[in-house]
Amino acid sequence: MTYRPTVRGRRLARELRRLREEKSLTLQDVADRLGWSRATVSRLETGQTRPRHGDVADMLDLYGVPSPERDALIALARQAGQRGWWTAYVDVFTGSYVALEDEASEIRTWDALLIHGLLQTEDYSRAVIGTGRMLPTTADVDRRIAARKARQALLDRTNAPHLHVVLDEAVLRRPIGGPAVMGAQLRALNKAARRPRVTIQVLPYEAGAHAGLDGRFTILSYPDPADPDIAYVEGTMGDVYLESASETGQHRERFDRIAGSALSPADSIRLISEAAEE
Repeated sequence: MTYRPTVRGRRLARELRRLREEKSLTLQDVADRLGWSRATVSRLETGQTRPRHGDVADMLDLYGVPSPERDALIALARQAGQRGWWTAYVDVFTGSYVALEDEASEIRTWDALLIHGLLQTEDYSRAVIGTGRMLPTTADVDRRIAARKARQALLDRTNAPHLHVVLDEAVLRRPIGGPAVMGAQLRALNKAARRPRVTIQVLPYEAGAHAGLDGRFTILSYPDPADPDIAYVEGTMGDVYLESASETGQHRERFDRIAGSALSPADSIRLISEAAEE
């Protein structure tokens, strides 16, 4: 089973690399002293393999890390190694996004094509998945629908993240699934916009050229300052995760500009209501 690193897993990987570099050791140095391959050390430092707390303990011993830092990092390794609900859908979720989304305290997203997956109705999702994914059987579509429903439970938690969605007016006007399906989706979107931890804005046609023309993206933020923002860019040729301060800063600024050009949440609700009636 392919390992999908969580936020804790990424934090642990960063800490292991930092500790090694503080000791001025190379990957090969660590591998030689622990009797591992260089690739094993590299995969642990890049979050490409599930960390075993025994291996992490060996690395911490090598680096001379004392308690309580040592105990905290071993506990982090145990947490990072736990399997999340999404592992039951490993055939559907091919990247790390859902594992990272699951721990976010704030989700900011811009899309010019579709309603965000966390806010899609089942019929709208079925139309999107059935057409866009070009899946061979109905069973394949049903499997993805079930996975999406499990993912949407995130918004029903007591510690649900703040979801801030900005979407293009074209998303409201594109009748995916037909008028009945689209009407129901817009009414559901209108209802979601009234939830206390959901903000929805619509970028109107009259905004003209805007900062979101390069395509959709999502910014994930976390409650622990040790976990940096992650900017996620999804594409047909693969997903990109940006974590450097400069890259995430650029995406935050881009999102703020898009949101600044969009209608207010109240005006957006009115436009969504009008589109649903139409």
